[in-house]
Amino acid sequence: MQSQWSDKIAGSLRGLDSLVYTSRLIGGEPSLVLWGGGNSSAKVTAKDHTGRTVRLLWIKGSGSDMKTITSKQFTPLRLDELIILRERDDMTDEEMVAYQSSCVADPTSPKSSIETLLHAFLPPLHIYHTHADAICTLTNTCNSSRLIAAVYGKNVALIPYIRPGFRLAKMVAEAYRQNPALRAIILDKHGLVTWGNTPKAAYLTTIEMVTEAERFISRSAKMCTKRRKRTLQTLPTVMRRSLAADLAPVLRGIVSSNKRMVLAYDDRTLTLEFVNDRRARALSQIGPFTPDHMLHTKPTPLFVELPDVRDPKKSAQAVRSAIEKYRTEYVRYFNRYKTPGVTMLDPFPRVILIPQLGMFTTGKDCRATQITGDLYRHTMSVILASFMIDSYKSIAHKDMCDFEYWPMENYKLTLLPKDKPFSRRIALVTGAAGAIGRAIAARLVEEGAAVILTDINEEKIQFLSDELNQLSGGKNTSHVVMDVTDESSVATAFRKAVLAYGGLDVLVSSAGIAKSAPVDQITMHDWERCFAVNATGNFLVCREALRIMMQQRLGGSIVVVSTKNVLAPGKGFGAYSSSKAAQAQLARVLALEGADYGIRVNMVNPDSVLEGSGIWSKEIRTMRAMAYGIRVKDLEAHCIARTLLKTKVTASDVAETVLFLASDHSSKTTGAIIPVDGGAKEAFPR
Repeated sequence: MQSQWSDKIAGSLRGLDSLVYTSRLIGGEPSLVLWGGGNSSAKVTAKDHTGRTVRLLWIKGSGSDMKTITSKQFTPLRLDELIILRERDDMTDEEMVAYQSSCVADPTSPKSSIETLLHAFLPPLHIYHTHADAICTLTNTCNSSRLIAAVYGKNVALIPYIRPGFRLAKMVAEAYRQNPALRAIILDKHGLVTWGNTPKAAYLTTIEMVTEAERFISRSAKMCTKRRKRTLQTLPTVMRRSLAADLAPVLRGIVSSNKRMVLAYDDRTLTLEFVNDRRARALSQIGPFTPDHMLHTKPTPLFVELPDVRDPKKSAQAVRSAIEKYRTEYVRYFNRYKTPGVTMLDPFPRVILIPQLGMFTTGKDCRATQITGDLYRHTMSVILASFMIDSYKSIAHKDMCDFEYWPMENYKLTLLPKDKPFSRRIALVTGAAGAIGRAIAARLVEEGAAVILTDINEEKIQFLSDELNQLSGGKNTSHVVMDVTDESSVATAFRKAVLAYGGLDVLVSSAGIAKSAPVDQITMHDWERCFAVNATGNFLVCREALRIMMQQRLGGSIVVVSTKNVLAPGKGFGAYSSSKAAQAQLARVLALEGADYGIRVNMVNPDSVLEGSGIWSKEIRTMRAMAYGIRVKDLEAHCIARTLLKTKVTASDVAETVLFLASDHSSKTTGAIIPVDGGAKEAFPR
């Protein structure tokens, strides 16, 4: 492992800024810590609120991510009040947390790490705790003490596994007291603790310790005779992803029995190597390499061997049976090892491993699936490396259950953002590059949905996807080029959409085109093009959405962006009005056929959304102005004046109505038409 330390940067930093800098260096290396794991601290002298000089321990707040941590995410505690606890024999978690809270120097700071006392009891000024992959490869073997002694000699102490808290802090402090010359302390099945009297010294010790472990593992692996000889054949990429897309909605439907879940699919090289290894089933069921990961991965993944990956029906049945068995075994595990007073969490898997296909991870949103995937990919590496140098071993099942249901650790989950109205929902928007499609997509993301943006204009939807992801702070959108008039393009796009997030809850059919001409002047090309996009295109995307929603068995919502012209056509708009009427009639039929599956289908009828619209091209504006007998520059004023409310209709207005129909607020509504036209009396639905 290479040091990322910069004297040039660090030289200008002091106090808490130095701690932030070093913490980010550690957090920026995934093989050291991931997603809120690990912690860091510094002991400093400062003035308290009375002006007295006191010693403070600045420590990472619970649940903070070291990769992006800021000074506000550290908690200052009065160190001398913590140190006196070393004289106590025991302390419950609740007593410890309450005591730590009373020592906090700034009441506005976050809750301090559960491992605060471990940092306080060690004398050095700077302490870092990591879950380094290489270190955990050593600790998660049956002969961890022998291997660690072989790598580090007597310069490193190994603490037997014990859950974080007062007792672990006491054991670490005692190991240091007995041998202050120790380079570091390793926590069995947990990670590494390093220190120094400068941030640089503590950081470099971390890098050196990990590097020595990496070199030992590399040498041992080369001499190992347990090569991975028996592996399954990897399927061609196109076939593999097609099969995964067939399974994803089935998987999502079952694991969403309690609460809807978003899925992520992974078929990277490491993942395929692991799931295709003949030993993967046995190795994957042993447990996590550090208990901290269980909040996201659960104790073990689901490992499903399909009878015939090329048979979707048999595969779906095998998955259903396997998930039900996992659920039953999880309930049995909980009932056997639970402590009094705890309530069982969701019994469905967070990680699903399928030979020849890869891995699915589940979570409440895209970020959650990413966290789980990242954690389990590192688990794969540690499992395989541990097996190559010895044999893989995790903590006991009782310890797993205690940690998984430990209130001190589950507190981190309360720090996560609360669900939004469309959290756990997956939406696909056609015509997303247009004014209305763009507005709808932006509002869906804002309200928590994972959104697939589709359009024929790749440049525009990629730009929109990047923009929305940046605004939302995550990969909450993906984009797929799709021509709604091409059956193959639609099928391919929906497969990509399913692989992106696992399924579909909301379809917004927004793609459309308009041609303006009197009937006697409509060309065959324009007539067919309008029907191809507005009618056939809508049919193709609705059909694909319906199939996915039926597979999931979770219901769903289809919202068709239609037009006022369905109910009140205008002169010179024959091709557009007729094709949109066909679209509307199909929506009614879909409402009839989807009802048995809980799939609702509704329509929004906008009118004269001129601003930013691709439909209202210069040509269309000219033709519509001619049809109304007005000048082009007066078109918008004319459209406003003819409404009952005398108001301008925008894409945002349409988006709000679409969100209402897509949401649970309209859960008892299907087959409806809602006008968003400012009030056009001739277009009142009736």
